[in-house]
Amino acid sequence: MAAAQESGREAVGERIEEIVRENFYDAQRAESFALPDASHGDAESFHAIVAEALVGLGASHTGRYEPDEIDYHELLDIFRFAVRKDLRRLFPPDGEVSYPGIGLIAKEVGGSLFVTDVYHAGTAARAGVREGDELLAVDGEPYGEIASFEGKAGKDVTLRLRRESEAEPVDLSVEVEAIRPNEMFTASISKSIRTFEHEGAKIGYIRLWSFTSAETRELVNEEIGTGRLSAADGLILDLRSRWGGAPLDAAEIFLGGTPPTEFRDREGNRFAGNVRWRKPVVAIIDEGTRSGLEAFAYALKTNGIPLVGARTARAVLAGTAFMLPDDSLLLLAVRDVVTDGRRLEETGVEPDIPVERDIRYENGDDPQFDAALRALAERL
Repeated sequence: MAAAQESGREAVGERIEEIVRENFYDAQRAESFALPDASHGDAESFHAIVAEALVGLGASHTGRYEPDEIDYHELLDIFRFAVRKDLRRLFPPDGEVSYPGIGLIAKEVGGSLFVTDVYHAGTAARAGVREGDELLAVDGEPYGEIASFEGKAGKDVTLRLRRESEAEPVDLSVEVEAIRPNEMFTASISKSIRTFEHEGAKIGYIRLWSFTSAETRELVNEEIGTGRLSAADGLILDLRSRWGGAPLDAAEIFLGGTPPTEFRDREGNRFAGNVRWRKPVVAIIDEGTRSGLEAFAYALKTNGIPLVGARTARAVLAGTAFMLPDDSLLLLAVRDVVTDGRRLEETGVEPDIPVERDIRYENGDDPQFDAALRALAERL
């Protein structure tokens, strides 16, 4: 058994070296890439050795992901066309990527585990889980991104959370569901949309969790053109995302000078064509704003739209995904990206109005959103 595991890890290592040397965007660094002998030892040590070697390439969109991670499933769905021949085998019978979960992301901050993202369309949001909650346990056991929910779809789990430092923990019952990542992103964008009155004006808000699908663009066009956001006097555009994406011309929705066009059927129903938002807008960015959404944010900034928050991720290389022999996933940067003569990979995008956010125990507060609302009010 041990010999077979070592042989399997050796095959994975050799395949990683081959993929990097043949596809990594920097040919000079790719040529010299080599993994230490990582076949011996346990799986955890192997994972750490591979991760360190890939970090050594100094590039975004580069890493190895395993099936016990949410990132693995989200990236599989985002890059589904690159790995489509494997999807029916991994997710029979139809090849639709899914994982058991409740629609939250938790990360270690300051030595404790905190909820950093709650998808608007997930069951965690419906149960009242908030960004900033300290996540202590799931069903009395330490949290595992996939393991805590494996085999529990359609059933409830109990989350033990702490809302305030030193406060007594609270328990929330949350239903586990089979999550399809791209569907969750689009549904969460839709669920995030709201309008509210502020100082006599109607304010719209939308959070672009990801802009990697055509469905997202259609949703944004529809909601801005004839939908829930169309009557707003000003818009808060939240670019604090998970994976970014975005067509290269996505910012044209808010910047373009092309006259807007809509379609109307014989019953008088209106449908958005090429939508253009021409009213005040302010965008929120942070270290989660990455990839195509960084180019999106840069376009907004250079056209005078205020950015509020923190510097973006500096993750703007073009990547693609490769399946490895053990069904782990390799994400690799395969092309350099230059925007307006600049490599945002090196610099990111700085906010016009810097606002720090310590997510721990936020308990519903969001200083970056509050600052964006003040900035938008000044423009109305």
